Amino acid sequence: MKVGRPRAFKSVEELQERIDEYFDHCDNRIRQVFSKKIGDVVEIHDPEPYTISGLAYSMGIDRDTILNYGKREEYFGTIKNARDKVHLDVERRLMEANSTGAIFNLKNNFGWKDKTETDITTDGEKLQGPAATPELVNEFVDFLKSKS
Repeated sequence: MKVGRPRAFKSVEELQERIDEYFDHCDNRIRQVFSKKIGDVVEIHDPEPYTISGLAYSMGIDRDTILNYGKREEYFGTIKNARDKVHLDVERRLMEANSTGAIFNLKNNFGWKDKTETDITTDGEKLQGPAATPELVNEFVDFLKSKS
């Protein structure tokens, strides 16, 4: 007998349908803004950014649940495709004016990292550990004998 919560989605098709609904919602967002030029409110097409959390919320689950579905073999491809689509959208937005949020998203959802490399040298030569000379080994052995 299996124990645990019942699955939120009974099939891959049901999951895909919900994912498609989320992306359609984002792509077709209409915002009302005040236009100073005409002195009235106008509607503009303003696609909503894709996010993993937004996807999860739209499906009535949390972000961790989406990631857990991606670990199940039967749902892996569906979740991977959705994550790839979100990833692509976030990368594209990274190229826009305010990229701080996109960078945060990429680090937290897609494993991006800031990378720093440090080269430690002495007069242009790489540092090396001390050489284990026979004299040094004998000194160490003598030291250990004196402690026992």
